[in-house]
Amino acid sequence: SLRRVKRAWVIPPISISENHKRIPHLLVQIKSDKQQPGGVIYSIKGPGVDEEPLGIFSIDKFSGKVFLNAMLDREETDRFRLKAFALDLGGTTLEDPTDLEIVVVDQNDNRPLFQQDTFTGHVVEGAEPGTCVMTVEATDADDPDTDNAAVRYSILEQGSAAMFSINATTGEICTARPGLDRETVGVYNLTVQAADMSGDGLTTTARAVIYLEDINDNPPEFTKEEFNMEVEEQAVGVDVGKIFVHDKDLAGSPNWLARFTILEGDPEGAFAIRTDPYTNDGVLSVAKPLDHEVRDRFELTVSVQNEQPLEPVAPASPRALATVRVRVRDVNEAPVFRENPRRVSVLEGTPPGTPITTFTASDPDTHQLQTLTYALLYDPADWLQLEPHSGTVRTKRELLHPSAFLQGGWYIALVLARDDAEPPLSATGTLSIEILEVNDYAPVLQPTAGVICGRPGRGGNLLLGATDDDRPPHGAPFHFQLSPQHPQLTRNWSITRYNVTHAVLAVLGELPQGPYSLPLLLRDSGTPPQERQQLLNISVCHCSRDGTCEDGVLAAATAGAGITLGALMIILGSTILLLVLVGLGAARARGRRRALRKGLLLQHSGDDMRDNILNYDEQGGGEEDQDAYDINQLRHPELFSPRAKPPVRRDTPLSSTTPLAPRKLRSSPSDIEDFINEGLEVADSDPSVPPYDTALIYDYEGSGSVASRLSSIVSSLTDEDQDYDYLSEWGPRFRRLADLYG
Repeated sequence: SLRRVKRAWVIPPISISENHKRIPHLLVQIKSDKQQPGGVIYSIKGPGVDEEPLGIFSIDKFSGKVFLNAMLDREETDRFRLKAFALDLGGTTLEDPTDLEIVVVDQNDNRPLFQQDTFTGHVVEGAEPGTCVMTVEATDADDPDTDNAAVRYSILEQGSAAMFSINATTGEICTARPGLDRETVGVYNLTVQAADMSGDGLTTTARAVIYLEDINDNPPEFTKEEFNMEVEEQAVGVDVGKIFVHDKDLAGSPNWLARFTILEGDPEGAFAIRTDPYTNDGVLSVAKPLDHEVRDRFELTVSVQNEQPLEPVAPASPRALATVRVRVRDVNEAPVFRENPRRVSVLEGTPPGTPITTFTASDPDTHQLQTLTYALLYDPADWLQLEPHSGTVRTKRELLHPSAFLQGGWYIALVLARDDAEPPLSATGTLSIEILEVNDYAPVLQPTAGVICGRPGRGGNLLLGATDDDRPPHGAPFHFQLSPQHPQLTRNWSITRYNVTHAVLAVLGELPQGPYSLPLLLRDSGTPPQERQQLLNISVCHCSRDGTCEDGVLAAATAGAGITLGALMIILGSTILLLVLVGLGAARARGRRRALRKGLLLQHSGDDMRDNILNYDEQGGGEEDQDAYDINQLRHPELFSPRAKPPVRRDTPLSSTTPLAPRKLRSSPSDIEDFINEGLEVADSDPSVPPYDTALIYDYEGSGSVASRLSSIVSSLTDEDQDYDYLSEWGPRFRRLADLYG
C-alpha cells in the first residue's frame, strides 16, 4: 500500500543564481517529524557533495540545513540533483530518501563570440545591389532561452561609401548600392559587431574582408599614337622594338592580356607581333628577310584587344589603334646564285677548253658599286677551269666516264662568288655536270671460237655472248645476225636471241666435220648504234648418240668459252692427268738425284780426307763463275761425240795425265736426265779430280765467323784428335790451312 509522505519531507526545487558571491549561503532546511529534534541525523549525497565537483554543497546533520559553499557557473552545470537521508541516532532509516534539486539561474556573464576573427568574401565588380557576399556568425554561451543569448549583428565601419549592409539576425552581408569598381577600390574591409540581449548587451567584433573580382570592363590602350623603329636588312627573327600599352584590369588575367594585330602596311607578312607576358607590351619582330633595295620604309597600322572579350558595360577606347614606322637600314649583302644548283650536261670525251656554262651570281646591293669575282672552291678531279671575272666554266682536261669522281654519272663542283666590300662577303654555288655516255664502242663477240655437233637438234647449238665497254643505254640488248653479205649462210645456220646479252647459234642441216668461219654482225642498242662484223671459228665434230663430240682432241684444241659441257669435261680430265704424270716424273728424278748424292757422300768415308776435297784455283759460284763447267756440252751434244777429244776440265790441277776412263757421250741424247747421269759416271771414273758434289776448299776469308766449325764434317773426330800437319805436304795452296789448324 502507498505510504503517505509528510509534506515537511518533500522538498521543492531550489533556485540559486550563478556567480552568487555570499558563501556559505543557506539554501534550504529539511525536517523529519519521526523523532524529537536532536534525535535525527541528516545527510545528502550526489554531484557537488560526494561526487564531482566535490565540496559545493553541505548539510548540518542535526538541523538539516543545506548550505552553498562555492560559486556556481550555469555554463558548466545548470542544475544539481541530490538525495537527502534521515536516520536516527542508531543509524536506522527514519524516512525514505527524498530528491533535492538545485537549479542554477543564468546571468548574462558571456558575451557573443565570432567563429573566426576575419571573414573573407568575393564579389564581382559592378554587382547589382542586394547581391549577397558572405555570412558572419557569432555564438553566446548563456541560456539560449533568455535574452542573454539573443545576438544581433551590425556593421560598425566600412568606409564612407557604405557599399554593403548586414542582416542583423542572420549576419548575411550583401551589396547595398551599385558602383563597385575593382580599378577604384579592389578590397573592402568591414568591422562587424555582434551583441547579446537583442543588441543591448555584451558585444564583440570581427573583421570582414571583401575582394572585388575583375571583369573585362577596361579595354587596352596604346600609350601613344605613333612608334618609330629601325632594323637592318636581311635580319630574320630579330626584335625591332616594343609597342607599349596600358590596361586597368587585373594584371596577368585574360582581361588584362593584350593581343596585337597588324591591320595595314605589311601585305607580304614581313613582320610579326607577339605579347610580352610580363609587361603586356607588343614586341615587333622580323618574320621575313627585308631588302633595303626593294623597300626601305614600312608604315604599319596596329590594333590591340584583350584575350577576353570586353563586357558590354566597358567604354570604347580612344587609343585602340597605333601607327608603327619602321626604317630598313642598308648593309652589305652576300652575292646570290639565282640558280643553285646549276645543272648542265656534257658529252664524255669533250676536249679540253670546251665551254660548259657560265655560272654567275648577282649582288643584291644595287645601291653600292661592287665587283664580283669567281673561283673554283671544289674540283676533285681537276677537270675544270673558271674565268674569275665572267664565271665561264671550261673543261681543263678530257672528261672521262666512268670515273671514281662521278656520283651516278654526275660530277659535282663548287663555285665561290665574292664581292669587294669591306668586309667582303661570299656565296657558294653548286655546279652539277652530267657526263653523258657516248656510244663509241661496238660490241665484241665472246667467244670467237667454238665446237658444235654437225647434227641439228642434238648438240648442234652454241651459246654466243658479247660485251660492250659502253654504259647503258648504249650497251645491251645486243643484236646477233649472220653477215648480210653472205646470205648463203642462212641455209645451214641460224641465230636466235637467248637474252639481252646472248644468242644461240644452231645448225639447220647435217654438216660434215671440219672447221668453219662464220662472219657475224653484232650491233648494240646505243644512239646511234655501233656495229661490228667478226668471224666466229666453228669446229664441227662427229656427234655421239647423246649429242656430244666424240673427238675430244679437236674440241680441246679449238673450243673457247662457248664449248659444250662434254668437251669441257674432256679437256679438264686430260689436263689433270697430264699434271699428275709430270708431277710423278719430277718426284722420281728428284729421288734418284738425292740417292746418288747420298751414295757419293758416304762412299769411302774412312779414306783420306783428300779424296773428298776439290781444289779450285779461285772461288767460284754465282753469275760470274763461267769456268766451272762448259754448258755448251748440254746445248750442243753433237760437238762432243766419242770420236772427239775428251773435254778437259779447266778447274782441275795442271796435269797431262789422260783419264783412264774417258767420258762417253751419246750421239744424240734426247733425255737431259740420262745425259747428266752419264756425265756423273764419267766424272766418278776420272782419277785426276774428285767428284763435283764433294766438299770444296776455299781460300781463307778471315776469322770470327758466327757459324759453327766445319772440322767435323765426314768425321767423328774432334779438332783436338785431328792431325793437320799433312796439309803442308799438299802444296802451297794448303800451307795456309796447315798454319791455321797445325
